[in-house]
Amino acid sequence: MSEEVIIARESENLTGTVRASGAKNSALKLMAASLLGQGKSTIRNVPLISDIYIMGRVLEALDAQVTREDHVLTIDTTAVERYETPYELVSKMRASISVLGPLIGRFGCAHVAMPGGCQIGARRIDMHLVGLEQLGVHFEIDHGFLIATTPNGLHGGNITLEFPSVGATENTMMAAVTAEGHTTIDNAACEPEIEDLALMLNEMGAQIEGAGSSSITIEGVPLSALHPCDHATVGDRIEAGTFLVGGALLGGPVTVEGINPSYLRMALMKLRAMGCIVEEGEQSVTVRRDGPLRAVDIQTLPHPGFPTDLQAQFMLLASLAEGNSVITENVFENRFMFASELVRMGADVTIDDHHALVRGVKRLQGAPVVSTDLRAGGALVLAGMAAEGETIVRKISHIDRGYEDYVGKLTSLGGNVERTVVDDI
Repeated sequence: MSEEVIIARESENLTGTVRASGAKNSALKLMAASLLGQGKSTIRNVPLISDIYIMGRVLEALDAQVTREDHVLTIDTTAVERYETPYELVSKMRASISVLGPLIGRFGCAHVAMPGGCQIGARRIDMHLVGLEQLGVHFEIDHGFLIATTPNGLHGGNITLEFPSVGATENTMMAAVTAEGHTTIDNAACEPEIEDLALMLNEMGAQIEGAGSSSITIEGVPLSALHPCDHATVGDRIEAGTFLVGGALLGGPVTVEGINPSYLRMALMKLRAMGCIVEEGEQSVTVRRDGPLRAVDIQTLPHPGFPTDLQAQFMLLASLAEGNSVITENVFENRFMFASELVRMGADVTIDDHHALVRGVKRLQGAPVVSTDLRAGGALVLAGMAAEGETIVRKISHIDRGYEDYVGKLTSLGGNVERTVVDDI
């Protein structure tokens, strides 16, 4: 039985310029939000990744028409009358739960299968439900489906999230735009993708203020007041951060264009602390390194803290740094699965609950490894380019979920990587 893999070989350096794709974590939610437009919306700068294809199929199952031309999506939701998503699609991708809010906002009800996705933690949807319940939504669970109804209509409410969950903030915000009256979301997630979603919703006729801060206010409007729009997706800060780590790992300079440096403030601070030279442009970042990598302590936190989606990449850097680093994972409990694959390549990592002690080593060795999740897969390919010999990365479908043409972009920077099919290994 054959399998598609990425083979990474020791590379002298990564150098050059690459452009960040549109943000996966934004584009998926923008696609869901198009349900509220009741017409033909255009979303630009959409990455060519498998998660986008799955979300397109979710919308088509609701009777939307989804067409794509390069990085431009056109979504016509005029004929959408269904509000039930199929399990076989939703179970493949966590982000598909984001149709819950707009379906409630459009129909006052929804039948959404419980979601799936990367196995990096429980990622419970409790907070989604608690926030929506404050808007008058009633939930039942029936054979793996969430059944949402609004027996007394959708109304505004004062919501305080227990944790600044991105998904809960987005779903609550999308439902609240058509809720009667005023809604506040306190302890809201502050990620740039939240700002991007609010911008598109406002372009559609919603009235949202404060997105990107911990307190969001929404004045509900009638569904009839919402309309389609033409919107461009913000640049992907995590993809950008991954390529910048590649520059830091192998020396650079690597420049990533199409990204607002402020979205990566904490990551850039840590790169400087590790001995890298970082230059920020208006919509670009350049990283290079002339001396050795230095150890650093990192703890993941919601934005503007250090992003959990860059934790694996920085664990890789720490594994080759001089000294000992401590990485604390505060967001997803299973995200250290990556460490065991890195240890296979000669890294010295000890896990204690949600802390990882990383003792720097001189070199890594190529080895067969398995991508345990999207970001771990991207980091393992980088590790292979820094290691002696050859590294074969399996289960690259995880990488395809969030990195557009990852091998092609790395190759353009001088990386010795290829995508190929091998017999069962």
